[in-house]
Amino acid sequence: MNGSEHWDTVDAYFGAALAREDEALGAALRESKAAGLPPIAVSPTQGKLLRLLAEIQGARNILEIGTLGGYSTIWLARALPEDGRLISLEYDPVHADVAVRNLARAGLDRITEVRVGAALDSLPKLADENPPPFDLTFIDADKVNNPRYVEWALRLSRAGSLIIVDNVVREGRVADPADTDPSVVGTRAAIDLIATHPRLSGTAVQTVGSKGYDGFALARVLA
Repeated sequence: MNGSEHWDTVDAYFGAALAREDEALGAALRESKAAGLPPIAVSPTQGKLLRLLAEIQGARNILEIGTLGGYSTIWLARALPEDGRLISLEYDPVHADVAVRNLARAGLDRITEVRVGAALDSLPKLADENPPPFDLTFIDADKVNNPRYVEWALRLSRAGSLIIVDNVVREGRVADPADTDPSVVGTRAAIDLIATHPRLSGTAVQTVGSKGYDGFALARVLA
């Protein structure tokens, strides 16, 4: 087996042992595929990691930027208490419709809300509502705007909140200063922001698996 085949095999092993999908999660992926959504949802092990991080946080309020078909939303929402709340922002109305159906099937429609529109339009409106601070924000949307999403997440957080930015490795291109792809530039700017902002302490982790070579950044709000 080559490297990627090993990654897939090990990911499947870990998923079966530690992050088994139930019917609601499996249906979310099937419905997303049937609706023509891109196959870019987090893997089961990554979804389980998101849930564990939310549980460790004792999260009551979660913000997700980038819903897709709601697969990661299900993992995150399952960490919430009965009176918790998750708001997910999705640009594409077709994606949002699929996600809403998937969340309802999972029995999570009461504590989740999918808002449709460009996140940079939705976030100021959300801030105007003066919501309780979000204990965890998961950023998995267009990479060009990653630094702006981090700034908004910080504004809507509290001391001790977590901010997670997905897909930061860009197959290693993030470390190439000559790479001017907008997604790479936006991701690099988000990393630089986390590194230099006085209210953030963060790190980044490279991953391999069924989603290829990638990784995520994790930042804690200090004050």
